Amino acid sequence: MATITARPGLGRIFMRKSVRQIQADHEHGELRRSLGALNLVLLGIGCIIGTGIFVLTGRAAAQFAGPAIMVSFVITGVLCAFVALCYAELASALPVSGSAYSYTYASMGELAAWIMGLLLLLEYGLAASVVAVGWSGYFVSLMQDLHIYIPPTLTAAPGVPVMAQGGAMMVATGAVNLPAIAIIAAVTCLLVVGVSESATVNNIVVAIKVTVVIAFIGVGSQYVNPAHWSPLVPAQIPPPAPGTPMDMGHQIGRALWDVITGNSHSRYGIGGVIHGAAVIFFAYLGFEAVSTAGAESRNPAKDMPIGILGALVICTVLYIATSAVLVGIVPYPSLDNPAPIATAVNQIGLPWFAIVVKIGAISGLTSVMLVLLYGQTRIFYTMSRDGLLPGWLAIVHKRFKTPWVNTIIVGAVACCAAGLMSLDALSDLSNVGSLAAFTLVCITVIYLRFSSPELKRPFKTPFFPVTPILGAIMCVVLLMSLMAGKATRHFFLTYLALGIVVYFVFGIWNSKLGRGERVLGGEPEPMELPQPLE
Repeated sequence: MATITARPGLGRIFMRKSVRQIQADHEHGELRRSLGALNLVLLGIGCIIGTGIFVLTGRAAAQFAGPAIMVSFVITGVLCAFVALCYAELASALPVSGSAYSYTYASMGELAAWIMGLLLLLEYGLAASVVAVGWSGYFVSLMQDLHIYIPPTLTAAPGVPVMAQGGAMMVATGAVNLPAIAIIAAVTCLLVVGVSESATVNNIVVAIKVTVVIAFIGVGSQYVNPAHWSPLVPAQIPPPAPGTPMDMGHQIGRALWDVITGNSHSRYGIGGVIHGAAVIFFAYLGFEAVSTAGAESRNPAKDMPIGILGALVICTVLYIATSAVLVGIVPYPSLDNPAPIATAVNQIGLPWFAIVVKIGAISGLTSVMLVLLYGQTRIFYTMSRDGLLPGWLAIVHKRFKTPWVNTIIVGAVACCAAGLMSLDALSDLSNVGSLAAFTLVCITVIYLRFSSPELKRPFKTPFFPVTPILGAIMCVVLLMSLMAGKATRHFFLTYLALGIVVYFVFGIWNSKLGRGERVLGGEPEPMELPQPLE
């Protein structure tokens, strides 16, 4: 094995992969290139439509935003548009399997790339577990409609109260969420078989899911009680201190200040709308997951922007319409459960429609898990090929051409989280990882525009640099809103600290970039010594 003398000391942590190196890794990769523009749009829709509407909308409306959850979706949709435009530029210029991890490697260096990998583990690994918990809620509700009863202690994480259907009373305390574990295991097996087969299943499921969502909007709109939308923004609980200005401008400014300073615990009011936007941010992760498929796209320069932006636009419209119908059917305080749309269709009183919607929700959430676990395995695959993770995580199955070892490991970790952690804890931690990762992506676009102006960019982020700057600022505001919770903040900071320790114990010594090696077609070959971060 030919190597070049590595840079000494801590200089390694600032070493960057050149754009040429990243593109060469893509050209010599082992993964099968079988995804076109339509596959990528459906891949994004398969991830976006699902968790936000089918799971987290209820929590965000009941605990934070009230009927103004519709406004929260608008806020998050605008933010995601800024971030999606940044992703579209990077995905068209750097069509690689590692997504934001690879983009960061090219701009801010190896340590920053490692931190991005840690953030993406929260974003994808825990996100799949969030979806599995929601899937479990709809599955249990559907089984009850079919007069099949699962012991309540086996349908929730330890210590989580299990409510009767409709949320009227608590019937038990959870011990383990068995349905959530089972569905993660099934999706993991499907991903081991191969991405082409997985994409085919995903396309079918997306068609079912979108049809059900449109049906819910159409049928449910006939049962909307406009009184449930009033007031659109419920009064803040507890109320603001006496003498606090109450005009809209002051309320927005105060809410943003509370978020930035970590004092936001808003239940309703303008602060609640902003916090609700942070909670449902999870729902938009699908557009980013499209970028992880760069190495398996037939024409990434053209297809990646179409996949990312097309999926985001379609889903934002459906999200706003669905949330409006949902809070119009059910009073928002009654929506705080893992299956809020099941609550709504049960209240409508059409048994056949309830069963159809629940089957659609179950199918939809399954496709979300498929995309999230897919994205996480491809990130681990890329990090392993770079030497930052053990090499056996990049072993590709001879027949299926998938990274089967790391797929099984990711699935096992997701199973444990889904079975043993609450929905609130999982969603908050996943959102924190996502928002931090998206902030770095926006910064990466700015950096590469100045450091690599010659880079061929088939798609360019419009209104540069305003778009990436606004995207980064909005991500930080929502991130601070979530970090106001002590449990979330402490877990996140501890997780990052431990992850950085692992880098200095293992990653920095095994990095192929630091040792002057590079992977082409699975075999190490000599490469030019990468340049340090300037």
